[in-house]
Amino acid sequence: MTLMTAATCLTRSDIASVPATATGVITIDLDAVAANWRALSKLVAPAECAAVVKANAYGLGASRVISALRRAGCRTFFIATVDEGEAARRDAPDATVFALDGLMPGAAETMLANGLVPVLGSVAEVREAAALAKPGQRALPIALHLDSGLNRLGLSMADVRDVLTGPGRLNGLDVRLVMSHLACADDPKHPKNEAQRKAFDAMRALLPTTRASLAASDGLMLGKAYHYGLVRPGYALYGGQAFKGAATPVTPVVSVHARILQVRDVAAGESVGYSATWTASRPSRIAIVAAGYADGFHRAATINSPRAVLINATPAPVAGRVSMDLIAVDVTDCTPTPQRGAFVQLAGDALSIETVGSQNGTIGYDVLTSLSQRFHRVYKEDATHD
Repeated sequence: MTLMTAATCLTRSDIASVPATATGVITIDLDAVAANWRALSKLVAPAECAAVVKANAYGLGASRVISALRRAGCRTFFIATVDEGEAARRDAPDATVFALDGLMPGAAETMLANGLVPVLGSVAEVREAAALAKPGQRALPIALHLDSGLNRLGLSMADVRDVLTGPGRLNGLDVRLVMSHLACADDPKHPKNEAQRKAFDAMRALLPTTRASLAASDGLMLGKAYHYGLVRPGYALYGGQAFKGAATPVTPVVSVHARILQVRDVAAGESVGYSATWTASRPSRIAIVAAGYADGFHRAATINSPRAVLINATPAPVAGRVSMDLIAVDVTDCTPTPQRGAFVQLAGDALSIETVGSQNGTIGYDVLTSLSQRFHRVYKEDATHD
């Protein structure tokens, strides 16, 4: 099998280091992650470029990603849960870490002990945070999540007025950031982007001296008017290209490979896989690959749309339904015939995470966060790093 030499692909030395027991390999280029952050920082300057590392850095390994981003200069991170915040604090002891899920009931002690900044999105959360503040002590740092039209988490305009005018509501609280989230930022022509920006401006005018943040990976591509003081890319850091208006200045970070367990001959007229949805129209050669929907290779892919993998950099179609641990691939036209133990590529190169997402009937974000925990991970990084 031809070995590809791109930074995110398996090299001969990579394969030599992969345990014999590994059914698949996820290759993650940490230098590319750092380079992507630097490119986005340059694009949005003078605004600060933070990094969203929730959900285990979108499935890539938060500890390794945070360490790489810290070396690149990132000093502000966003996570979702308190547990994620505890882990991020260990890897970034000097960073500001915002917790997007806010102040969970009963979790305040753990959150404060780890120096996390809760992003508060309801009046009840603000009240609870204010009750934790002790007279005469340092004000508790918080952020306020404003709902500019997504109707998910966030304070309404009435809530913001309530918080600001209620007796002692913000006493003892240090509001470090006001933020909101765009609903349609991937589409630069969507009128909701401008409507949300105006709504955000109206709400943040009630806190005119507080730092503001509206844009994530796609929103930062909408232009300077959306950058404010801080942007929060996540998907783009990991090579994602969801923005429809132009190419985001980032490069791919991830590739995924899985082993062939068996190559078998199937006679014309015989079916392959559950529900017998694929029948050989000719004498065929089928490779059985050690990946399935338990590894993020979604079953819906072979129900809703054609699906392919790469063998020797050439697409080869999936034959029949994806099962939990296995897929079948038609390798009849592959030259040379791939052998047992060889790797096929499930994502990377011509199979971008957007392409894989589309074939799965979903989006690239879903692909990244569904990456198999069973697969061995290979991290590529400059050997001079500590």
